[in-house]
Amino acid sequence: MSNEKGKSKIRIIILAIVLLVAGYFGFRKIYFSMTHETTDNAQIETQIVPVLPRVAGYIKMIGVRDFDTVSKGQLLAEIDDEELQAQWNEAEADIQMAYTEIDNARAQLNNALTSLQVNKSMVSLNETRLSKAREDQSRDQNLVKDGAITVKQSQDSRFNAEVAEQNWQTSKKEYSAAESRIPILKANLKKAEDAVKLRQTRLEMLELKLSYTKIYAPQSGRIGKKTISEGQFVQAGAPLFSIVNDSLVWIVANFKESQIHSIREGKKVDLRVDAYPDLKLTGTVAGLSEATGAKFALLPPDNASGNFVKVTQRIPVKIWIDDAVKYKEKLKAGMSVFITVEND
Repeated sequence: MSNEKGKSKIRIIILAIVLLVAGYFGFRKIYFSMTHETTDNAQIETQIVPVLPRVAGYIKMIGVRDFDTVSKGQLLAEIDDEELQAQWNEAEADIQMAYTEIDNARAQLNNALTSLQVNKSMVSLNETRLSKAREDQSRDQNLVKDGAITVKQSQDSRFNAEVAEQNWQTSKKEYSAAESRIPILKANLKKAEDAVKLRQTRLEMLELKLSYTKIYAPQSGRIGKKTISEGQFVQAGAPLFSIVNDSLVWIVANFKESQIHSIREGKKVDLRVDAYPDLKLTGTVAGLSEATGAKFALLPPDNASGNFVKVTQRIPVKIWIDDAVKYKEKLKAGMSVFITVEND
């Protein structure tokens, strides 16, 4: 009988201890939930820059492998440039031809200007001859009246005056014609100069395209999985692979709208990475998004419809990881993180 009473007391003691322990841990859990905000809707983010060719062509060389570490400005791949080089040579020949056309147009203009001066001199000369011929004609007319010269001589002087006037009129017309050619020749010269500028622009464009055949790393980091191989044809703007920044990481945590009352910029948070549960990390709130995550969706919800169902929205919060460089070999973009924030 005494044994049964003793066992009963032991059971009661054990039950009491279990209840006390359960109550203690239950109280701690309830107290923790009342004084902290948590979320497991969070992951590590980083800069991922796609490597895109700016010209189409066949891949001539690939200088990296999957997951290689690269530096900014490092040559990653090269596109075959034989066709572009041939176009460049053709454009270079076109420019030389255009310069020759400029020389021809300038020579024609200079010749026309020289001819214009000659024509101007001829007008002046013929005008002088005409003046002298008219004076001779007037003098001979007076002399023939006095019988000092024959009628034939008077007729000759009149004929010379008429010829001189014709020559003067002709030289003026030739001068006008030569003068009218000057604007045309100047326009031809301007056209030849513009043609050089146009062909020079085309040459520079081809030089730029030739430079685009060499693809360099836009940032330092690690290569993601390659999707190209040598000899493959690629289109301009088609992604070849991506470079993941391995020196800059942060966390984006999506807290419920009912949890952000005590989350503010600069506040400290505790972090636990699912991949490394024993790794204790801390972070600092960098800022809160100005809109809920749903507003950035391809088809954002429209609550104006009649069938409205309230759904708790989530606010993206950006968090800097303290001493992130120290853990950069472990922290990878996309890893899940558990966030704990103490309420004020």
